[in-house]
Amino acid sequence: MRWDSLSAPPDEAGSERAAPAAPPLPLALPGAAIRTFDTPGFAGMTFHEVRAKSIINRVPGTSRVPFEWTVNPYRGCSHACVYCLARNTHTYLDLDAGADFDRQVLVKVNAGELLRRELAAPGWRGAPVAMGTNVDCYQRAEGKYQLMPQIIAALRDFANPFSILTKGTLLLRDLPLLRRAAEVTRVGLAYSVGFLDEALWRAVEPGAPSPRRRLAAVRALTDAGFSVGVLMAPVLPGLCDDDASIDATVSAVAGAASVTPLVLHLRPGAREWYARWLGREHPHLVPRYRELYRAGAYAPQAYQREVAARVRIAARRHGLPRAGVGEGRRPAAEPGPPPAEQLTLL
Repeated sequence: MRWDSLSAPPDEAGSERAAPAAPPLPLALPGAAIRTFDTPGFAGMTFHEVRAKSIINRVPGTSRVPFEWTVNPYRGCSHACVYCLARNTHTYLDLDAGADFDRQVLVKVNAGELLRRELAAPGWRGAPVAMGTNVDCYQRAEGKYQLMPQIIAALRDFANPFSILTKGTLLLRDLPLLRRAAEVTRVGLAYSVGFLDEALWRAVEPGAPSPRRRLAAVRALTDAGFSVGVLMAPVLPGLCDDDASIDATVSAVAGAASVTPLVLHLRPGAREWYARWLGREHPHLVPRYRELYRAGAYAPQAYQREVAARVRIAARRHGLPRAGVGEGRRPAAEPGPPPAEQLTLL
C-alpha cells in the first residue's frame, strides 16, 4: 500500500493544531491532512490522516503467522520498539524504516465506517480478524483518534470473531465494548511482554507502557472474565534469554491463560535499525548476533527450541496451565536463505 492507494480526508476549518501540508513527503497526496499536536505525549510526532480504500487485509500465504485476515488502523508506531518487525512496511510509503517509523504515523481515519461496509459485503464470510499484528492499534495515537471503539463495535454488530495483540494499556478503556462483543462472538486478547527489566524496556521499547503496567492490564482483563494470553516476545539473545530473566517474567505472568515465547527475528528494516542500536549500546554482543542471524531473519531452530523448553519448565514451576512455543508462527520447513544484502548485521 503506497500513498496513491489512499485519499485524503477534507481538512476541517479550525481543526486542532492542524499543520500545513508542506513540505510534503515524496509521494504525499495533494491536500493530505498532516497534523501535529502540542502535547507532551505527541512531541516530535506527525500524523498523516488519510481515508483508506480497504481495511480488511489478507495475509500472504507464505507469512509465518497463524491468521489469515488483519485490520490495521495505523501505520508506523510511537512505541518505537527498536526490533519491530513492521519497520520495513514504512518504506512502502516512501518513508524510512527507522526514525520515520517511530514519528510519522499514518492514521486511517475512516477505519470504522469502512470496516462496517466490508463486513456487510456479500463475499465476506465472517472469518476471524486479527489486530495489533503489524503495529500496535493501542499506541498513543489511539488516545487521540479513538478508532478502536468504532472497529470493535462494528465487529460486535456483525458477530465477527476477532483478536487483539497489544502492549497498550489503553485497551482497558474499551473493556465495556469488549465484554459486549464477547457475548456474541469469540474475542481473543493477548499482551506482549518479553521481559521485566526496566532499563531494557526503556532502551528497546521507549514509547510503550512498562512491562509492569501491561501485566496489570492482563490481571484486570482476567478479573473481567477474559482468558488472556501473554506473548513472551521478543526474547532478545544476550539481553533477556538467561534463566533469571525468563523465570522472573514467567513468574510475573502467572495469572495469564498461557505464555508463548518467541525469539527475536530480524527482517530487513528492523535488522538494520536494531543492528545500529546493538552496536552502539552492546557492542560485545555483535559477534553473537552475527552468528545467530547469519542465515537470515530467524535464529537457529535449536536455539529457539532451547528457549521454549526453558520457558515451559518455568511455566510448570509457576503453575501456568500451559506454555506454547509459537508453532503456528513457523512453517514446517525453514525457508531458503534470503538475498545476501539482507544478511549484514553491522
